[in-house]
Amino acid sequence: MLSTQAPFFFPTAPFILFVFTASTVFHLQQKLAKIQPTRELQTLEPATKESPSSTQWSPQPKGMWTVNAIGRLGNQMGEYATLYALAKMNGRPAFIPPQMHSTLAPIFRITLPVLHDTTASRIPWQNYPLNDWMEERYRHIPGEYVRLTGYPCSWTFYHHLRAEILQEFTLHDHVREEAQNFLRGLQVNGSRPSTYIGVHVRRGDYVHVMPNVWKGVVADRRYLEQALDWFRARYRSAIFVVTSNGMAWCRENIEASRGDVVFAGNGIEGSPAKDFALLTQCNHTVMTIGTFGIWAAYLSGGETIYLANYTLPDSPFLKVFKPEAAFLPEWIGIAADLSPLLKH
Repeated sequence: MLSTQAPFFFPTAPFILFVFTASTVFHLQQKLAKIQPTRELQTLEPATKESPSSTQWSPQPKGMWTVNAIGRLGNQMGEYATLYALAKMNGRPAFIPPQMHSTLAPIFRITLPVLHDTTASRIPWQNYPLNDWMEERYRHIPGEYVRLTGYPCSWTFYHHLRAEILQEFTLHDHVREEAQNFLRGLQVNGSRPSTYIGVHVRRGDYVHVMPNVWKGVVADRRYLEQALDWFRARYRSAIFVVTSNGMAWCRENIEASRGDVVFAGNGIEGSPAKDFALLTQCNHTVMTIGTFGIWAAYLSGGETIYLANYTLPDSPFLKVFKPEAAFLPEWIGIAADLSPLLKH
């Protein structure tokens, strides 16, 4: 008996769908295989390609240096200038305490940033004491977080950067203009002066500290007569602008009958901007002792007369102070009279 077998029909639609899907997947894999290396190269390219400016790049200075802010205006100017110079010499960024900023910023256009107390209290500082003169070891001070300590005020630290230091201690316009307006109003026997000589006489605590602690003296009447006569012999129609923290003593001991002396300063130590500005705007300087007068002469830039040899040879002051590191070589010293010390 013959059996009739039904014809077999292949499912065409599912087969076509399968072929289409497999082909699509295959081609996508091929494309991804070609694209992936390109993406990897593009990702790596910035790391291997040299930037045009890469040869000029240099690492940023590490760490943070600061300085103690102690003493009055002259002391803090010395501390600021020393920090500025030594930090630059050692390749470290410099920051000043808020107290120093409060003292200097109202007078000068200083640029070093302020390190606030809250930040400073969290830094593991290494205190580094300084003598009041430059030493070779200060060119290589170890440590990233260094606080310079002491009372440095010597041109040997920063004189090689004189132009930058003068820029840092540029007076604010209103401070300078007030001083210049005062000087423009002065006369010598009815005529406008040709030369202005600033005179700073340090008195105050030094009157007692110098003889009783340091075996030294302060400027006396005779020294000031010699200093003023030195300038009178060289400049006609000169006027002497006297500032001091002992103005009553100056009025009694500086001869003013010639009409060429004016007692101009207010002598207030707590607000020294006026006195200091007057001195720096003069052409030349007569100073006695102290950092206030040293800085006034340094910024004025003219000829300077200073009180020399004002301590006995065995004075303990000479252990912390070197005259040759305090007074510029071109300044002219007039020796002090030490006879009052020898009487004791």
